Amino acid sequence: MAWDLLIAKDDLARTELRHQPDLTEADLAEGEVLLAVERFALTANNVTYGAMGESFGYWKFFPAPEGFGRIPVWGFATVVASRAEGVEPGLRIFGYIPMSSHFTARLVRTRTGLVDAAAHRADLPPTYNQYSEAPPEASDDHRALLRPLFMTSWLIDDFLSSNQDFGATTVILTSASSKTALGLAWLLSARGVKVIGLTSPRNLPFLSGLGIFDAVAPYSATADLKVEGKAILVDFAGDRALMGALHHSLNDQLAHSAIVGVTHWQAPQLAPAPLPGPTPTLFFAPDQIRALSREWGAEVLDARFKEALGAFVAASGWLTLKVANGYEGLQQTYGAVVSGAAQPDQGLIVAI
Repeated sequence: MAWDLLIAKDDLARTELRHQPDLTEADLAEGEVLLAVERFALTANNVTYGAMGESFGYWKFFPAPEGFGRIPVWGFATVVASRAEGVEPGLRIFGYIPMSSHFTARLVRTRTGLVDAAAHRADLPPTYNQYSEAPPEASDDHRALLRPLFMTSWLIDDFLSSNQDFGATTVILTSASSKTALGLAWLLSARGVKVIGLTSPRNLPFLSGLGIFDAVAPYSATADLKVEGKAILVDFAGDRALMGALHHSLNDQLAHSAIVGVTHWQAPQLAPAPLPGPTPTLFFAPDQIRALSREWGAEVLDARFKEALGAFVAASGWLTLKVANGYEGLQQTYGAVVSGAAQPDQGLIVAI
């Protein structure tokens, strides 16, 4: 029996397993394919998709019943039935998929891969509509876990570097134990930028032992945070109170303030208020990908990223992959991620 894991839009911790009829080729419209989900990664980034689902359209990728959504994840799926030209059963793809056992798409071949041309996805960021053929490889789990996360890390680092770090010598990262923050810290450290990580007390020993942070501190120390010279704030937490405290503490020492994620989705949603220092600016990875694709060309961008990703994986001996199986494993893993209980040194994979 096919199923979807539905997430309540008003409470990301509330889930519901919804069974679906088993589809066959006869149930597909012309141009549609049916895919069986194989495996995917679950991270704090997926919580951000849910927390920003309405404002950024993440709920629109995979439609769900009223009041619920299907949070997208990055992983692998195989075509099991097809009425799309040039897309045969057995084709394995990598890309943006739902937390489901099966899903349908309107896959169309392009010069560089495949794209979901479904009407409801036409106005959504093209980056998320693109899929690549993905024959099985030993590195599949690392790819599912790190390609989307480290891509964001790498894009932020390139953006900051291209702007001469806005004249700053220090970068402050909130939710510093998230994989995207860890990737960015590694990149910044490698080019000599001082990195300060803010995290919960339980993660302090882990972050301190990585050798990529010049200092780590608990959130309770935010008001007393001191830096030399100018600093950049990169916020992965999405906690307005924390952002406000940092802006008031550092004030005109802040050279740039970037909003990236919402790992602290349960934090009180305070009304936006003017802050001292630079106005926080959203960093949206798909926009940066489009800009670099125009500047470098897609092939050069992909080659440079793959080189950086390979180096990061090689340097990340601290990372352990943990695989959970089936719906029960998915529910347990999602619960750990959405509650903030997932361990920062683990990469969580769900095999359906």
